[in-house]
Amino acid sequence: MDNLTHSLAGAVLGQTGLKRRTGLAMPALIIGANIPDIDAIATVFGTQSLAMRRGLTHGLVALLILPLLLTGALLLWARWRPNDRRLPVRPGWLLALAYLGTLSHPALDWLNSYGIRLLEPFSSQWFAGDTLFIIDVWLWAALIAGVWLSRRRERAGRVDWRAPAVASFSAICVYIIANGLITARAEGLSAARLEGRLGQPVLVVANPVPVAFWQREIFWRTSDVHGAGHFAMPSTLSLDPFSARSNGVHLAALRQILEQDVDARAFLFWSRMPVVEQHG
Repeated sequence: MDNLTHSLAGAVLGQTGLKRRTGLAMPALIIGANIPDIDAIATVFGTQSLAMRRGLTHGLVALLILPLLLTGALLLWARWRPNDRRLPVRPGWLLALAYLGTLSHPALDWLNSYGIRLLEPFSSQWFAGDTLFIIDVWLWAALIAGVWLSRRRERAGRVDWRAPAVASFSAICVYIIANGLITARAEGLSAARLEGRLGQPVLVVANPVPVAFWQREIFWRTSDVHGAGHFAMPSTLSLDPFSARSNGVHLAALRQILEQDVDARAFLFWSRMPVVEQHG
């Protein structure tokens, strides 16, 4: 997901009352929610950065180490810049919230079609939930409303200041589950129709689209053919005619390209459903 979503997710968690557990709780949650994206510096490598993004810093080892480093940095900050208005810093709670914020990052990234390599450095397998578009305006609206209303009540001294953040978090969970069910329906209907027509298993990806969360862009492939389509709730499904055929000649040409072109290797490493087309 985008970094605004990650930051707002950390802020909503804090406004549910977690920020009262220790001083520097909000920095732990918000910075933690973004810290796996330090691999963004890899973009200086251009196309080859695709082989580096959402990998090592989103993997198991990094998710164990990064919260420890963040907690250490925050404790040093608290010692260097003491503040009488700040709640006492409790290292145990600070570490727990750093972990919570950091783990929220791969949880959200997994929900879109790009996916993450959660098992790095032990495996480069991609995991993708195909549940939310990478920039989801409805998610933004719920998160912003939750944080803003909670902060407004808090400044007014109301005892129920946590309620908007809790409601926002609950609504987001329902929204994510609903979108997961939409994706499952889109993929299930598409696979059933295609397998009935082709008589063989089909790989189907139902890709979320911007704004229209009730719709999915369908991509499908077999060992021989591939195509696309569109789905809209509750059951409107259209599948385009077959787009192309992939055969040994094309695949041999692809292997030769991969041996010679590092950018092509990086691009295909990132790609979830590569196909081969012959033009001319």
